[in-house]
Amino acid sequence: MNSRWKSFLESRSADIDPEGKVRFPNAPAEADCALMDLSPLGLIAVSGSEAVSFLQGQLTNDVVKLSADSSQLGSHCSHKGRMLASFRVFMRGDGIYLQLPRALVEATLKRLRMYLLRADATAEDASDQFAGIAIAGECAPSLLAAHLERVPGQDNEVTTARGLTLIRIPGPVPRFEIVGPPETMDGLWDDLAKTATIVNADFCALLDIRAGLPTVYPQTSDAFVPQMANLQLVEGVSFKKGCYTGQEVVARMQYLGKLKRRMYLARLTAEHPPAPGDVLHYPCSSSEQATGWVVDARADSDGEYELLVVLEIEARESGEVRLGGPEGPLLSLSDPPYGFPAEG
Repeated sequence: MNSRWKSFLESRSADIDPEGKVRFPNAPAEADCALMDLSPLGLIAVSGSEAVSFLQGQLTNDVVKLSADSSQLGSHCSHKGRMLASFRVFMRGDGIYLQLPRALVEATLKRLRMYLLRADATAEDASDQFAGIAIAGECAPSLLAAHLERVPGQDNEVTTARGLTLIRIPGPVPRFEIVGPPETMDGLWDDLAKTATIVNADFCALLDIRAGLPTVYPQTSDAFVPQMANLQLVEGVSFKKGCYTGQEVVARMQYLGKLKRRMYLARLTAEHPPAPGDVLHYPCSSSEQATGWVVDARADSDGEYELLVVLEIEARESGEVRLGGPEGPLLSLSDPPYGFPAEG
């Protein structure tokens, strides 16, 4: 974490543990107008004259179509077509930035550098160069309009001005991420906090869950083909671009295979918090693997847990899926807000 931003958050009553996890004591789980620190997320900066062509050969999204005015979701896959990391990809200045959980930055950076070879491009950890915050709620557009000439009106749209990069995130309520230098962000934070309620970053992850936006964590790295996590349904996979690492498997699944697992929303009451990678149980499963796995899970203001889960399609239709095993808590399942395409 950037030392200036760390000191600033601590001066605003944040508790920061040795691993850099930020918590605001007594912060509510949710708020109608919410302000959040995004320190759990890191950034990889890719720059150079061949940065676009390099990333085009590594990521599932169509980097060629990326612009200063738009962001994309995407992932980096193994040769077996399984996601090793997922990103929000955006441009800022002369660089392309990959936003992902900070815990995956080092491993992802190491793997990307393996493919650089003689490309005129560099990949660097830029996590501590910037601070990231988010604001969510119907209040957000008007509050941000006081600081920026133009606030993005469309999902995934980006504006950059006064050193701040502003990204509109899809979801059930207006939500924006702001990335900028700490010396600019601290004043913005204080101004927004005059109206917005400070909550912890878990709420931003909860909004991702409600929007059906998947995130790969260390526990689920190399676990899912992109289609299992609905990445193609949120424009995170291009089937028209050229080859990229894992592309053959991903394309074969799309055109020749039969998808047996999808990602769904779920809700449950549990004594212990579910976590990414936790297994799911369906008594009539015919698979030799687990019925499914937790992608992400967060507590809501009712004290229950909302989840994204990758699950056998037939298990979803049965409504008898439990967390952990046959005696585990029962999941209440629903489709993501964007739904699924009709088959046939």
